[in-house]
Amino acid sequence: MVRKVVLDNGMRIVAEKMASVKSVSIGLWVNIGSRDEEAHEHGISHFLEHMFFKGTEKRSAKEIAREIDAIGGELNAFTSRETTTFYAKVLDDHLSKAVEILSDNFHYSTFDPREIEKEKQVVIEEIKMVEDDPEDLVHDLYTKDIWKGNPLGRPILGTIETISDMTRKKILRFLKRTYDPKEIVISVAGHFDLPPLMKALEKAFGKYSAKEIDLHPRLAPQMTPNFQVKKRNLEQVHLCIGTQGLPHRHPDRYALYVLNTILGGSVSSRLFQEVRERRGLAYSIYSYPSSYQDGGLFTVYAGTSAKNAPKVIGLVLKEFKRIKDKGVDAVELDKAKNHIKGSLMLSMESTSSRMSKLAKDELYFGRYFTLEEVVREINRVSLDQVQQLAKGLFDSKHLSLTALGKIDPSLLPQDLSL
Repeated sequence: MVRKVVLDNGMRIVAEKMASVKSVSIGLWVNIGSRDEEAHEHGISHFLEHMFFKGTEKRSAKEIAREIDAIGGELNAFTSRETTTFYAKVLDDHLSKAVEILSDNFHYSTFDPREIEKEKQVVIEEIKMVEDDPEDLVHDLYTKDIWKGNPLGRPILGTIETISDMTRKKILRFLKRTYDPKEIVISVAGHFDLPPLMKALEKAFGKYSAKEIDLHPRLAPQMTPNFQVKKRNLEQVHLCIGTQGLPHRHPDRYALYVLNTILGGSVSSRLFQEVRERRGLAYSIYSYPSSYQDGGLFTVYAGTSAKNAPKVIGLVLKEFKRIKDKGVDAVELDKAKNHIKGSLMLSMESTSSRMSKLAKDELYFGRYFTLEEVVREINRVSLDQVQQLAKGLFDSKHLSLTALGKIDPSLLPQDLSL
């Protein structure tokens, strides 16, 4: 059973007890991400995520690490385009310690200028690491191309220039402008007793006062179809071929999960079987949807040799056209549904996965969807619904291609008409 409590300051707590496990995962989800940044502070959400682990009024960065290691726990964070998350996973006996450390980091981080200078170098190395990883880099280039001029198109890490300009003053100003208890969800899943948990969370976060924030309205993304080749001396050409997707709350989101599974979201998918297994043209090929508050993308990635890149692009476009014109058959549909349901049920055995689902449901929908509800919606997806969705997504005027590698652009099909 899922319990939801709203503190007096507007902060929401969602919790689900799992009696058969010994661990607990707790996450503090802030509804602020890289798309909420101004251009001059690009990368600050992710940088701030790092700084919450770099020392508080009572603990140094080393002491934070030692204390969580001493209880065999995990303490980490991640930043996306729309959220920033701080989380811990510990044995149930140590939940109170995890709550206290998360609270201390969140409320009492000092943002020491010396630590900021050190962390600038760490994040700059992280940016360089992405630059050296072509599979990561091509996705950043692709997103930037498609969402030109929109904060959603910016790399989450920022740039070397914006990170080099990071200061304590900028961090505190960003916190004041964007962080507010009404924008925060605390999610807990695992083995715990509810009354002491709620008491601990109320004590740790209940005094975080609501305030007037200056959060700018999110700019709705406008997709710009694009063809781009970025030359890089690589052994492979890395490709992203994509189109518009769906926002989180779209009624066709379950049909999108099915479409993705059939097209490239599993090892039995059409693209994996045709491009890798049957023709041997790529080691890695997959598709995935990216959904946001007010938009989305549907993307196919493939890594292949320069000589095979035109052929791989052609095969991807061929599958887009085939699924758009002819749809899918009943056997494919049932297999995809079973794959999605099985993956979902297996993930629910993990406290971390359950904690994430609780938080995302609350942030995106304001309510929790039970496993039975989700399964029911997946089962309702029809053959016609999948084909109609494919017709809407795989429109030639919405298709984009980004290629990274050592290849002559003239060898690639610049006309992506289906």
